[in-house]
Amino acid sequence: MVIAVDAAALEKRNKTEQQLFTVVEQNTPDSIKSPLFPQDNPEAFTFMLNKELIERLNLWEWFRNYAKEAQVSTAGIRGPQNILYPWDTRFPINQVGIILATLGKSIVANEITYKLPVEKLAGCEVRYNSQKYVEFIARIQAAQGIRTYVPKDFGTLPIWMASFLIFTLDLDGGEHVTSSHSVSTKNATKDLNNQGSQYLPEESMRFVRKIEEILKTAETDGYPIQFSAAADELIDFERLDELHDGVQLYVGYLKSGVATNANLQLIRQTKPPIVVDCVGGCMYRPMRAIFERLGIADSIRWLHVEPDPLYHNIGKLDRNPKTGEAEFYDLGCDFSILDVVKSADYTTKLKNQPTGTIVEVTDPDGDRLIVCQIEEASRAETLQHLGIDYLMLGEDRLLTIYTPNQAFLMLMDFHTKQLKTAGLWEDHPRFMIKTTPSALAWDQWTAANGVQVLNVPVGFKEIAAIMKKIEKQITDTPNSPVAVQDVYGETITLGVQPRLIFAGEESGGMITGPEELIQSHGGRTAIAMREKSAGESMVLVTALAAHCKRENGPLSDYLSSIFSDSDITATCDVREDITYYNESEPNPEKLRDAKREGEEKRDKNDLFFLGIAIALRDEKIDIKQARAILSDALPGLEFTTLESIKFVGDGTYLKFADMFVEVRKSGTDAKTKAYASGPDKDECRKYAKAFGEISGALTELYRKHIGEEYLKDVENRAREIYNAFQSA
Repeated sequence: MVIAVDAAALEKRNKTEQQLFTVVEQNTPDSIKSPLFPQDNPEAFTFMLNKELIERLNLWEWFRNYAKEAQVSTAGIRGPQNILYPWDTRFPINQVGIILATLGKSIVANEITYKLPVEKLAGCEVRYNSQKYVEFIARIQAAQGIRTYVPKDFGTLPIWMASFLIFTLDLDGGEHVTSSHSVSTKNATKDLNNQGSQYLPEESMRFVRKIEEILKTAETDGYPIQFSAAADELIDFERLDELHDGVQLYVGYLKSGVATNANLQLIRQTKPPIVVDCVGGCMYRPMRAIFERLGIADSIRWLHVEPDPLYHNIGKLDRNPKTGEAEFYDLGCDFSILDVVKSADYTTKLKNQPTGTIVEVTDPDGDRLIVCQIEEASRAETLQHLGIDYLMLGEDRLLTIYTPNQAFLMLMDFHTKQLKTAGLWEDHPRFMIKTTPSALAWDQWTAANGVQVLNVPVGFKEIAAIMKKIEKQITDTPNSPVAVQDVYGETITLGVQPRLIFAGEESGGMITGPEELIQSHGGRTAIAMREKSAGESMVLVTALAAHCKRENGPLSDYLSSIFSDSDITATCDVREDITYYNESEPNPEKLRDAKREGEEKRDKNDLFFLGIAIALRDEKIDIKQARAILSDALPGLEFTTLESIKFVGDGTYLKFADMFVEVRKSGTDAKTKAYASGPDKDECRKYAKAFGEISGALTELYRKHIGEEYLKDVENRAREIYNAFQSA
């Protein structure tokens, strides 16, 4: 059953889009509105890049910014685009940039395979211009002799399905056009390697160097960029169509993991009330098919099923929330942010759903999941005590919104109990991989349940990278204990033939590992897939929902029982996102200046904490001096229980006796993210907010103990430490 969206909501959405289009038109000069080459020419053609065009399009400036992003990006090389005139090179993401990047990657792919045929996959979600980008990617690759598998009519495909198919079909890699849950005017290409994992920086820099070579050649001799015909035989629509875009293969994978007979039977017998909100619409088609093939679709209600680059108006404001000025402002669609949830108008859309309904919210590319539930308003005090956020749905009902930290704690615990009930738990030693800002409760749960934990920097590619280290040891020495080093520099012994119980991050992405190693068609093995998947977590959430319905209790009671049974004291977690500019600013010059100014503020904040962490590591200061520096800079906070400060690959992690605070700069934008986890939510928020908002200005005490001269080399030292972790 599909939940209909009323006419008033659609009218409001269309009005917002027209306002956005009008602003974009006003800020695009007439000289840019003509495309650089035919947009709908189905025949093969050549786009000649030369010095005059490079200068007119300012491509060297674009390249410098692109290369900078490639060195640090955690989730593809992202940026704003001109949604109406996508060839506008004033914006970081544009057709010319996509073409150059694709050509660079194609040359590298052909070099790596030593003239063997290269096969890749290309897909996208719902953002403006995405399908055209995929078409151009496929045509550039075909002209380079690369076969590209694409969905019919260049249709949508979740990122996790693209990753899954690349690994399963033993492809050479792929491209996915997505910018996850960021604002509607942004886009990006996520480059996937032959494991289906996002590129690490060194992989990105290889094709970035090729782009530089292309531009240099074009400046002197000109560079003909070939596009194949749209109907070229190397652009393959048939294979994915035969595989139903991977649905049948993925169902088989799920049945080897979370879609156990016990879980499926529980769901079928109990039929929990479920609403799946497919924000952006990309997830509806594959997940409906998956749920139907698993035989668990009976109780599902689907919301926002149509593909929509404006995300059905979710996250859209007509005023800047910081300045109060009237302007188009986009919060994105990250449902871990309460203001985004408020904009979804669930009071209206969920009014006919019964109390107890679980709401599973996906993002546009389907890799993140947020879990909510309708409860009685009388539960408000209990929820506050547990640190669970909620919004009122009228006078007598409310909607709980679980942070991914809370939701995933429930899922890992439920999955563990199901394995124990099935008598499988003792067959293998168990471990978890988590990113450092994920909840302290996860670490406490692992300690109580005999599970080893590996901490890595932010980004699922970091999780995939450490998985590959584990797999190599399992393959090379199958009868020996696996031991790997985490980002804290600690060597963790996982045991003989260990199995992954859970891998995830606080922002909403997770996977589990099956009992038997995953095998590709060509015989490659893996302990788990390489990309986070809301498709996988939705099955587990639905099984948990069925369990809670059978026990006649809400999710909040299940979470409370975990806190008690696993002796978890760090029951609360918060994240403060400090965004330094309006990401939806339609004027590219203002946008560029605002972002640059924001990046300076972001970097200053980051360097302040990074300097302390590296100075402590280098023994330039001791922990007492570090406490004194922080107390001097943040006099409203208490640091007597601060135990350690560590650089963790992309941020600074401060461990207190009963909590942690981590502050890190975004790898994709002018943002600072500050996280805290501990027993008191107000205290966590106080620390995270203070850390995130500090300007980074050096105090006299900071200058005395560390000094500006020392800071000049801190970022290089941090890069060396990160590289050493990667190569360990």
